[in-house]
Amino acid sequence: MNANDNLLPPEPPEPAEPVPQSIEPTPLADSFRFEDAPSAGEPPAPHKRALPDDLRVPWDWFDIVILVLLAFAGIVLISLLMMLALRLAGVSAARIRNSPGADSLIAIVAQIFLDLGLLAYLAAQMRLRFHSPFWRTVGWRPIQTRLLPRTLPYSALALGGFSLAVVVAFAEGLFPPKHPLPIQAVTQTPHAAVLFMLSAVLVAPVVEETIFRGYLYPVAARSFGVGMGVLVTGALFGLLHARQLWGGWWQIALLVMVGIVFTIARAATRTVVASYILHASYNALPVIAALLSSVKLRHFVPLH
Repeated sequence: MNANDNLLPPEPPEPAEPVPQSIEPTPLADSFRFEDAPSAGEPPAPHKRALPDDLRVPWDWFDIVILVLLAFAGIVLISLLMMLALRLAGVSAARIRNSPGADSLIAIVAQIFLDLGLLAYLAAQMRLRFHSPFWRTVGWRPIQTRLLPRTLPYSALALGGFSLAVVVAFAEGLFPPKHPLPIQAVTQTPHAAVLFMLSAVLVAPVVEETIFRGYLYPVAARSFGVGMGVLVTGALFGLLHARQLWGGWWQIALLVMVGIVFTIARAATRTVVASYILHASYNALPVIAALLSSVKLRHFVPLH
């Protein structure tokens, strides 16, 4: 060893390898993944618009098909149970056939039971399966009035329903049916007519708006878009009543138009309350006319 070697500066030590440390991910780093980033030269994916609150529902077309099947099975079962109850009460089928208006009365009562049964099914589905409040989940929300007085939009919708009934009654007179419509046979007797009118004002608007504008429309609008959802919901609403107006094709077309108007109100306000007010006031006008006049009930504008 040379003595001068001790005079050389010592060699610098080799740098120590960094010890990996765990870093807690921040919310920003946790929400971004490298596989989500677009590759070079690839345009970024367009941002998807979030669905409005009134269209975010936990059911789909499968649930709607189940509801339709339940409706068909329900009307058959209710009719059989009513006939059995009449038999047990000593009322024969021949007596029912020979009693004027008995068939109509039984049909109206069966329809009321079916409507209430479907409403109960939907309420149970919301509570037990979706764990959600019933009325709000199916679209029954207060109308957002903003700076307007609360009574103004409600009154305007009621007036709109009355006006729509007048327009439809005038339009029906332009092309009257050549033969009596099936719905006119329902109001042949006073008891059946009164029960039918009460059902048309108190029961039908609540149930039909809940099913069509509250249950069906959100799924249709989510699947096809709002515009097509309005048309599909309104058309199905009108065609549901085609059996009552069979033979009056112009009347069926008008009812499809009425269903579209109801659905437009539901889509514009995002609440079933709006279409319900239109529907209830539309059906109420013939009832008010019946109470204020002495014309026989079977000549009034058909209720739906």
